[in-house]
Amino acid sequence: MANFLLHRTVPLPLDEAWRRLTQWPRHADAVPLTRVRITTPEPTHEGTHFVARSGIGPLSFDDPMEVTVWQPPGDGTPGRCRLEKRGKVITGWAEIEVRPGPGGRTRVVWREELRVSFVPGIVDGLLERTARHVFGRAVNRLLRQA
Repeated sequence: MANFLLHRTVPLPLDEAWRRLTQWPRHADAVPLTRVRITTPEPTHEGTHFVARSGIGPLSFDDPMEVTVWQPPGDGTPGRCRLEKRGKVITGWAEIEVRPGPGGRTRVVWREELRVSFVPGIVDGLLERTARHVFGRAVNRLLRQA
């Protein structure tokens, strides 16, 4: 199991940082070898389901997720989203928060607990470092791209 926490402070309004982080199909542009398909009607709400498919050909797997908390920011109040990972290969959860930061910027907090089936606990440290790196780059890319 990997647990990690990412912090970013960006020169964006709360609602724009939120939009960039919670447009699920955009995650495919930020995570290599991944496609995202929303499987419930939009817009996103509690109960929204989507599937991230990662890999190449027969080495691909689905990472189905459900939005279990959906609290968009409003009038300077923080926003929070929680995703439950419900796959056969990957389980766990992710939380995305946006809150007011210094100088009119937005503070982003991304927390994640990730379990990968068939991966022994002895490699948890490597899994955590790899996940932190991949998701850190993805968050940076999502926040940079309009």
